[in-house]
Amino acid sequence: MIRALGVATFILLLAACGAREVVVKGNFPQPLMDRLPLTLGVVYSDAFAQHEIFDEAAGRAETDWLVKTGDAQVEFWDTLFGGMFEEVVRISDHDSLHAHESEIDAVIIPYVADLQYTIPLHTNVKVYEIWMKYRFRLVPLSAIHDHDNGDLTIDPAEQLADWTLTAYGKTPTAFLQSDEEAVNLAAVVALRDAGANFATSFTRVPGVAAWMEGDTESFDSE
Repeated sequence: MIRALGVATFILLLAACGAREVVVKGNFPQPLMDRLPLTLGVVYSDAFAQHEIFDEAAGRAETDWLVKTGDAQVEFWDTLFGGMFEEVVRISDHDSLHAHESEIDAVIIPYVADLQYTIPLHTNVKVYEIWMKYRFRLVPLSAIHDHDNGDLTIDPAEQLADWTLTAYGKTPTAFLQSDEEAVNLAAVVALRDAGANFATSFTRVPGVAAWMEGDTESFDSE
C-alpha cells in the first residue's frame, strides 16, 4: 500500500487501539568531507522546525498516529550543514539577520515538500519504507526581509537556486520491540539518506554551481 502526502501529513496506519505518538530521535554524525569555504545562513520556517504529522485512523481496526519530526529535522540539518560549510549562522529574527550581514555568503531555506510510505498493515512484520522529498532555496542575504511583527519573508525573485532532492528510508529489521521504534528508525534512515544526497549533489545544482563560479574571490582567498 503506497500513499502520497503533502507537507502537513506523514505516516502510518497500524492495527492497534488508541493513539500512538513518536518523537523522532536519532544519531546524526557529520559528513566526512572537506568543508566548503563559505559562511551559510540557514532559515528554518516554523512549519519546518515544528513539523509534526497526524494521521487519523481510517477504521476501527486502525489507530491514530502523531509523529513529531521537527526537532530531529533541525538537529539533522544543523549537523549536516555544520560539516559541509566553514561556518553556519541560524537566522530566525531581526537580530540574527543583521548580526552577520558582512559575513554571510548566502542563505539556504529547506522545506519538506512531499512524502510517500508503505506500511505493514495487519501484519507482525514491522518494516516501514519512507520516501521523502525536500525543496531547497538558496538566496542572497538581501532576499531575506524582516517585519515589525518579527516575521521573516523571502523574495523569490532574488533566489540563486531552487531545487529538490529525494530520500529513502527503510526499517532495516523487523525484530524491533515496538511499532514506534520501527517508525522512528525508518525516519532516521530517510534523514541520513537525504543528507548523503545533499552533500554529494550540492555543488552540481545548476544555480549553485553558477553562483559559486561567480564567487571566485571568496574561493580564491582560501
